[in-house]
Amino acid sequence: MARFLSLHVSDVRRETRDAVVVTLTPQVGDEEAFDFIQGQYLTFRRNFDGEELRRSYSICAGRDEGALRVGIKRVDGGCFSTWANEDLKIGETIDAMPPMGSFHTPVDPHIARNYLFFAVGSGITPVLSIVKTLLSAEPNATLTLVYGNRSSNSIMFREELDDLKNVYMGRLSVVHILGSEAQDIDLFSGRIDAEKCRLLFKSWIDISSVDQAFICGPEAMMLTVAQSLRDHGLIDEQIKFELFASSQSGRASRKVVSKTNEGANAICTATITIDGTTQQIDMAKRGETVLDAALAANMDAPYACKAGVCSTCRAMVLEGEVEMEKNHSLEDYEVNRGYVLTCQCYPLSDKVVVSYDQ
Repeated sequence: MARFLSLHVSDVRRETRDAVVVTLTPQVGDEEAFDFIQGQYLTFRRNFDGEELRRSYSICAGRDEGALRVGIKRVDGGCFSTWANEDLKIGETIDAMPPMGSFHTPVDPHIARNYLFFAVGSGITPVLSIVKTLLSAEPNATLTLVYGNRSSNSIMFREELDDLKNVYMGRLSVVHILGSEAQDIDLFSGRIDAEKCRLLFKSWIDISSVDQAFICGPEAMMLTVAQSLRDHGLIDEQIKFELFASSQSGRASRKVVSKTNEGANAICTATITIDGTTQQIDMAKRGETVLDAALAANMDAPYACKAGVCSTCRAMVLEGEVEMEKNHSLEDYEVNRGYVLTCQCYPLSDKVVVSYDQ
């Protein structure tokens, strides 16, 4: 199971007024552990006033760049993102888990695929990693990126995207949608919504030629775009999501409180395996997730966002019945195999057996 390792901060570059790009170097011997797949993320931890806080940020480097970089955009009230933007310095070290995430597709240099990307704000970070990797590794691929921002000043990686368009002439098209700035073409102003998608697919993007679509941004936008893609002929297997956790608070989330007192005293016996060690604990059926119960029993269970966004806390249910409150990261086939996000997982049966090692 992935554990935290130290990374050296070798560069901190101001990208926009409220975002930085941080370049990280693994310690000697840890290089292989941080060999990432395009579109993956790193989970960091740091203590703030005696409380451990974990946050996940996407890698923005391409596979062949020989660098490990993440983009961190400041979130209002966000403790970790504010520290990274204001106080993180070159030469410091920071703890991170090895790369995780399934927001990618296998690279095949022998076929010609047409990719479509939708990103909003800092949702560009994993998308940029995928775009750079595909342009380099799939010489016959063509890519279209629809990128939404408030204004031109808030566009992350604008110069880098322009450079990519020039280097890979004719293979990468970038459409900037600005919410608060008028543009020469009205189609490129406003919000990315169902009507915007309809107009884009009518006059700008040949949706019938798209082989794979990637969407990264706020949940409402992603659901809207995904439905528009389905309405225009794409199937679920052609659409991949990555929700960035902008809704996370700056501090660790408090425990969920049951909305009803019915069964409030019901107890479940949970058998949890982590790193080959199995422990049996009693936990409440209501108001306590499997992850919270494991942490309360001093088990070193992995987690990051606690919001159902990343899949750091993924585990397999081997016995018993559970219910997930939210799931923004597991694919249908993973759920069907028995995988759950333990940060969102509540027991329904009197006994559950869960393994983080599967």
